[in-house]
This record gives sequence, structure tokens and C-alpha cells, in this order.
Amino acid sequence: MRNWFIFTLCMLGQMAFAQVQFEDRSEGLPEHIYSGGWEHFVGGGVAVFDCDGDALPDLYAAGGTQPARLMHNNGNFEFEVVASPRLTGVSGAYPLDIDADGFMDLFVLRVGANVVLRGKGDCRFENATQAMGFVAEDRWSTAFTAWWKEGGDRPQMAVGNYVDRLDPNGPFEACDDNTLLTPAAQGYVSSPLSPGYCTLSLLAARDAWGLHRLRFSNDRHYYVSGGKEQMWDIAEKRFLTTEDGWPDLSVWGMGIASRDITGDGRDEIVLTSMGDQLLQLAKSDGYRAAPFDIGTYAHRPHMGGDGRPSTGWHAEFGDVNNDGLPDLFIAKGNVDQMPGMAMRDPNNLLMQQAGGTFVEAAAQAGVASLARSRGAALADFDNDGKLDLLVMNRRAPMELYRNKTPDAGNWVRIKLKQLGGNRDAVGARVDLFVGENIQSMQKLVGGGHAGGQALPLHFGLGQGVAAQVVVRWPDGSIGAYRVQAGETATLEKGS
Repeated sequence: MRNWFIFTLCMLGQMAFAQVQFEDRSEGLPEHIYSGGWEHFVGGGVAVFDCDGDALPDLYAAGGTQPARLMHNNGNFEFEVVASPRLTGVSGAYPLDIDADGFMDLFVLRVGANVVLRGKGDCRFENATQAMGFVAEDRWSTAFTAWWKEGGDRPQMAVGNYVDRLDPNGPFEACDDNTLLTPAAQGYVSSPLSPGYCTLSLLAARDAWGLHRLRFSNDRHYYVSGGKEQMWDIAEKRFLTTEDGWPDLSVWGMGIASRDITGDGRDEIVLTSMGDQLLQLAKSDGYRAAPFDIGTYAHRPHMGGDGRPSTGWHAEFGDVNNDGLPDLFIAKGNVDQMPGMAMRDPNNLLMQQAGGTFVEAAAQAGVASLARSRGAALADFDNDGKLDLLVMNRRAPMELYRNKTPDAGNWVRIKLKQLGGNRDAVGARVDLFVGENIQSMQKLVGGGHAGGQALPLHFGLGQGVAAQVVVRWPDGSIGAYRVQAGETATLEKGS
């Protein structure tokens, strides 16, 4: 399909990786359920980050009508709840270092006023919404992304708002405006990003054209007609139109996943939806829908006996067997009791093959849950070099799976650091070379469904024992590095 994928045969030496396997370790999680009425049909995200510097990923889990919970990773897949400001109405959260003090903060999305929790180290947080100059607005927030202008000491942010709960004619055709948050001398200035079409995922990233833009994925269930997917040019401060090569596309947009899977330095995009999960291939002239036989559309349940269409939520790329080919996880589950959609709707684990197609493996891997899944995360919770899986469910307990795939390939983790306000180099692109294998990943904040990660970038190396790395830093400068398999390499700009 694409010549680039031939690298698998030469780089891996025709290595055959064992079937991916997970074991259920959910008993190590504290009891926690994302619950609530129609205002929590959507959301249910999780933030994954290291809140105390022990190199083990910790969790902040949305609770809906129940309090959100901060969970410390004690090792060996054992988590415990630690004290944090008590917040209900939480639909999701994203970790990022807003004030550049070296501690991760949390932007918490709520049905109600959003909250900024400032990290103080050792998994301690304080409500700093007012202190950091954010305006409290009573909205229904369901999406978030952030980026830095060059030289900026604080991030730009965008918040996706869903249905306007105060519209007496709603909920249909009552989508709220989204919000742009811009740093000012005193705190942040809030301005509308209008029109809004019931946004459920946002992502600021370099697009197929190589430009820094803001993508919206919108739920046509409530905008009904006249709405569409959106792309906002950050530099020009305007929405793209068909004249820019941006197509009119309407889906039941739930989540966004972004990763270069072709080795050309452009991120492909997955949009989850009710029915098809749309993979858009990035080309120099824009995006094209992937052919159906690529195997990512996942439009109906692959097990469980329910033939009605699927409902996709969080999507995330990650190399779960470390063969150098990014795989794709999709969380699935009925909104609640929608009769036209599958009620028994298992999650997908789509394993990328050498020819660029994807094959379903969730059932045999042991992660095909039939709960109403929402948020999720692929992260190495035990530091063994393999990506594990966390799944958030609506009205059902969270699930945690340990990746115990035998004979998985080698790996490396890349942590980026630079001076200034954008300490973690959000917006950088990492190109990694092992023989003829080229992998590319952007350092981003946003996407997914109501939750994201602030962890080192994980690359599978196959049988490679070292890799050359080229970092295109946010200011456009380039640094070259060499890394070894099995390490978490901290790459500093200028070193």
C-alpha cells in the first residue's frame, strides 16, 4: 500500500512478534465510577501524568456527579486516592505546566465553572482558578487543548463547550460557543470561538499542510443540521472553508487521535463517531478518507452478538507490542440507551500490520470490555517498557490492564525540555530513525475524549538497540541526538 512500510521486513529482520496480551489488574484501582444523568452522557475522561516525580504515571479521574479523584501510583498496579480539592460535575481533565514551575497543573472541565488546579509537588494541588486570572463561566465544557506562542511565558488555550443548558429551546440546535483563553497582563482574557457546533474534542497541532491549526470535532446529534467539523487557523484567527481545501464534513464527533503512521512527518487523524471511526490520511494537499479496507472504521461490534452500529469515544495511537508500528485503541459504548446503536459494544485494539492495514485484536488480547467506555489512556504504569491500558466507563468501574505481551520489541521514551514558559516543548516534533524505519510524533496537549497525558513520548524500536532522533523544537530550530533502547532519554534544547 505504501512503500514506507517495507521497512518492517528489513529493520525487524522478518521478526515475528508474539500476539499482544493483557491481564486485568483492575483490582488495584480504588472504587470509582463516572456517573450522572444526561449532562454526563458524554465526558468521563482521565488525566495521566506523574504528580510526584517517581516516574510512575498517576491519575486524575472525572467523576460526573461523584467527586473527581486523584490516584497515586504506588507501583505493582496498586493505586490509592490522595487528597485533592473536592470537585463534582467534572467531565474531564488535561495536565500541563501552565506557570512553568516544573509541576504539572490540571485544567479541569466541568458541567459548571471550569477549575484550574495548580500543582505544588508531591501530588499536592490547590484551586488556583482565580489566582491565575481565569474567569469562571457556568458552561458545559467537554474538550480542551493548549499551545504556546513562540516566546510566550504562558499557554494559549481553547475550551470546547457542548450544549447551552440555559437555552429554553434546547437541547437540539442549542450548541454553545467555544472559548479561546489568551494570556494578558493580568490573568487570561476569554473570547468566543463562534460558531460552536457542540464540540467534544479539540486539538492544536501541525496539520497536513504543516501549519499550526486548531481542529474541532463536533457532535451532529445536537447541531442536527448546518454544522460541520471545523479547523481554525491560529495565526490568521479564522475558520477554514472549502476554498482553503477544508471539506464540509459532518459526523457524530466524539474524539480525536493524531499520529503519523506513514513516516512522512504528517499526522494522520482518527475521528471517533457513532458508526464509522474515520481515519483521515494526511497528504501535502490536505486530508483524504482512508480506504475502507484499511481496517480502522470499526463501524460495528466485533464480538458480543449485537449487529447495530458502534459508538466510539476516546481514540489513541500507541505501539503496544513495540514493533515500530503505531497501533490504535478505541473506547466504545452506547451513549446510554440509544436503541439504534449497539448496547454490547466492545472496545477495539487495532494492531497495525506491515502493509499499513489494521487487524482487530481486542478479544484475544483480553481488553474487549462491554461496559459503556468513555475515556482511556495507553501508558506504561509499571515502567517495564510496554504500554498498559486504563479505561474509564460510564456507570461502571474503571478498568486497568497490564501489558504482558511476550517477546515484545525494544523501546525508548523521549522527554523534551527547554528554557522559558513552554518548558515541556509543546508543539515540538520528534523524528526517530532506526535503519529505514522513520517514526514521527508531535508533543501535544489535547485531543482524545475529555482527557490527555503529560508523559514522555513512547516509541517502539522492534529489534533496534539504538536510534537517531531529530527534534524540531517549537521555534523551528533543529537538534540531533542519539538514544539507546530501554532508556527514558531527556533531550534538552541546545544540548
